[in-house]
Amino acid sequence: MKKLLGLLLMMTMVYPASADVLKNVDLKGEIQTIASDVHHNPNDLYNSGTNLRVFAGASFDLVEDVRANLLFGYTNTWGQSSNGPTGSNIQHYWDNVELAEANIVLSNLFDCFELTIGRQFYGDEDSAVMYFGPNHYNAESNGWKALDAVKFTYADDYKAFTMLAGKVLGAGDPLTAGMEGEVYGADFKMNLGDNFKWQVYGYNFQNLKYYDEKTSAEKSAEHQNSGFYGTKLTFAPEAFTLAAEYARNFAGERLVKEEQGTGYLVKADAALNLEAFTPRFAFVYTNGFDGLGNYTPGLLVGDKFDVLDHSLRLFNVGVDFNTGKWTFALDGFSFQEREGHHSATLEADLTATYAHNEYVDLFAGIGYAKYAHAKAVFDQKDNTKGQLGILVKF
Repeated sequence: MKKLLGLLLMMTMVYPASADVLKNVDLKGEIQTIASDVHHNPNDLYNSGTNLRVFAGASFDLVEDVRANLLFGYTNTWGQSSNGPTGSNIQHYWDNVELAEANIVLSNLFDCFELTIGRQFYGDEDSAVMYFGPNHYNAESNGWKALDAVKFTYADDYKAFTMLAGKVLGAGDPLTAGMEGEVYGADFKMNLGDNFKWQVYGYNFQNLKYYDEKTSAEKSAEHQNSGFYGTKLTFAPEAFTLAAEYARNFAGERLVKEEQGTGYLVKADAALNLEAFTPRFAFVYTNGFDGLGNYTPGLLVGDKFDVLDHSLRLFNVGVDFNTGKWTFALDGFSFQEREGHHSATLEADLTATYAHNEYVDLFAGIGYAKYAHAKAVFDQKDNTKGQLGILVKF
C-alpha cells in the first residue's frame, strides 16, 4: 500500500521544469473488499474468507493528443502475513504491488483514429467470449487480467472498428490467466437503426502455452492457431431488450480451420423494462466452447463449473427491483448437460446493492445450489453461499 501511495505522490509532484509535460492529471482507482463463505467447500473450491483488491493510478496529458495511463494493483487475503500477527514489512507490500495498466493513447491520429499502446484492459466485463480486466461483485475472482498490446480504433455515431495485436501476459506474471502467447483480433460494431445494433468479431491466439497453477509445468497448445469468431445482434427499444449471440471455435495449422466437434456457443438474453421492475431471461447452449469471457452466472455453480468450457444448456430467469438507492435481484438457474440425459443442477440467488453515492456500492448476496449430475466437480451435497462486499471507485 505504501508503494502505491508513494508512486501516486511522485506522479502528482510536478516541478516547474516539467510543468508543460504533465497536464490535466486525473487520479483514478478503486477499492473492492469481499467476504464470503460456503456451507460445503470440497477441495477448497470457494474463496472462504475476506479478499481485498486496490487499484490506484493516474491519467494525464503528455503533449497534445497524447495521454498516458498508469494503474497499479494490489490484492490481499485478510489474515495472511509472512510475519505472523504483527503483519508484514514494507518490502513485502512493495513486492506485491503490480503494474496493471501502463499505456499511451494517441487521439485524432490521421484526424479520425485512436491508437493505444502498452499494457491495457480490453473488452466488456459482461462479455461471454472476450474480456481482460478486473471482476466486480464476485467473491471468487478478486484479481484481474491484462494484455500487452496495440489497439487501433475508429468510431463515429454509426459504427466502431477495433484491431488488436499483442501478447497475453506470461505465466511468471501474477496477472496471468495460466496461459501466454500472441493474440490478434478485430471487432466491428454498427448501429443498424435507432434501437438495433450488430457486432461481429474474431480472435486468433498463436503459439499458446498453458501452465499448471500448482506445479507451473508448461504445456504447449495442440495447434499453432486457435481462437473463436462470432456475431451478436441487439434490439433495445425503451420497453425491452433482446440480444442473441453465436460464436464458434477454430484450431489448426491454418487460420480459421475447424475440426470435427469444434466448440460453439449460442446465447440469448431478454429483459422487460417496467420502471422499478426488470424481468430477465437468459439461455445458453454450448458444445465445449473455449472462450475468454467473463460470464459467470450465479454465486455458486457458474463461478466454479466453467459454464462455457462444457457441453451444457443453461436457463436463467430473474427479476431486478430498484427502489431509490437499493437494487434487489432474484435469480433462478438450471444447469444441465447439452443432451439433457440427466437431471439439472438448480440454483437460486438473492442479491442486494446499496448505492451510498455515485462512487460507493455496498452489496450482499446469498445463494443455494442443489447439485445433480456434477460429481466430477462438486461433492453433490446441497450448498449455500453468502457474501458481503464494498466497492469504492474514485
